Amino acid sequence: MRADEETEIVVPAGGPVRQWLRVASDGGPVDLGAVDPRSTPGLPAAAGDGKERKVWARRQVELIGAGLGRQQEMLFATAAAGAHASTPTRGGAGLGRGRPGRLLLVLQAMDCGGKDGTVKRVAGAMNPLGLHIRSFGPPTRQELRHDFLWRIRRALPPPGYVGVFNRSHYEDVLVARVDALVPERTWRSRYDQINAFERELVDGGVTVVKVMLHISPDEQARRLAQRLTDPTKHWKYQPSDLDSRARWDDYQAAYAEALGRCDTDAAPWFVVPADRKWYRDWAVAHLLREAFEGLDLGYPAAGFDVERELQRLSSGGGDS
Repeated sequence: MRADEETEIVVPAGGPVRQWLRVASDGGPVDLGAVDPRSTPGLPAAAGDGKERKVWARRQVELIGAGLGRQQEMLFATAAAGAHASTPTRGGAGLGRGRPGRLLLVLQAMDCGGKDGTVKRVAGAMNPLGLHIRSFGPPTRQELRHDFLWRIRRALPPPGYVGVFNRSHYEDVLVARVDALVPERTWRSRYDQINAFERELVDGGVTVVKVMLHISPDEQARRLAQRLTDPTKHWKYQPSDLDSRARWDDYQAAYAEALGRCDTDAAPWFVVPADRKWYRDWAVAHLLREAFEGLDLGYPAAGFDVERELQRLSSGGGDS
């Protein structure tokens, strides 16, 4: 069977992909240098060799995406049913405790790391009506009048939705640190604030999946060159991208500490090698698939007498 004719999802080799990609941290900085951005942890032998791996992986992402769509619909349906009545539901994401479930994918990366591509290929497989995608740039004047988490709270997905943060609250311990936008004592205090915030989210029924897309400086240079030489990609380029690139080591140090300080069992960090776009998409799709499986979702039971409604329908509607 050709790679593009695969009809079943092939699970990662050696166990769930989350086991391969969870950061190794004792609370100190994560050694990003130990993660090869071109590596493919967990990729099964079924992927084949050479260029055929790309075709295989993209077909797998399509298959996983169909499953994510079904899980997303169940998440939405369960929240909708809970909003209308005390309908029995199956556990997961706080649903068993009477709280509406949500799933939040947090994406962080250096410039050209592939955040937009991941959203397009992985999140794009789901129903856009159940997606809540937000990007975070420099804070506005209004946002600067509040604490750094204010705009994040306002952007959280509604109950029953899958949210995607393209950049996130971690910008306030990354850019804010490297560019010295706030004093060191301020950005250092934010690690504990972030951990408390994410603990609050999880306790409230939000499943948090945090992903750093890890690319090499060589791959970033190649992608920046593409943006400069292809007129259709000029809109993606900003001269400030090269300013950030010049501080690569500073950003890597900021990421290393943020990952280590804010990796918790409630909201773990995953580092996805992202030089190979096809592997990046495959890995993130599996992380979402595994997160959904942990919710044990199902369609809610009807909050009405189905047989009676069928009888009413057959009699022309109205009271019988």
